[in-house]
Amino acid sequence: MTETTSMPSAKTSTPLRSGFNTALRQVLAIVGLLMIAMSIPIGILTPLIPIGLPFGILGVVLLGRNSVWGHRWMESVLARHPKVERFAPNWLMKLVFAREKKAILPRKK
Repeated sequence: MTETTSMPSAKTSTPLRSGFNTALRQVLAIVGLLMIAMSIPIGILTPLIPIGLPFGILGVVLLGRNSVWGHRWMESVLARHPKVERFAPNWLMKLVFAREKKAILPRKK
């Protein structure tokens, strides 16, 4: 005689959980994109208090961490304009891109 147990399978909740995680990551990516767009007017409206800069940095972190297309877009911008990477702090590069900053060699004249 064989006895079957009715143990709940761990796979039953996996599709629901992965679908929720995917939806949450996309919402966070859209929030990050909106924060980047809103950081420009906020920065213009508050020139003495730099509120727009941290707002934009948080948007970049959300977009880079939660979206494949946002991550690729930011990597392509850094590849086209390597001097932009020099303004990003090392902790931000590790947080968003999971890598160190690339060394920019000076041009020989």
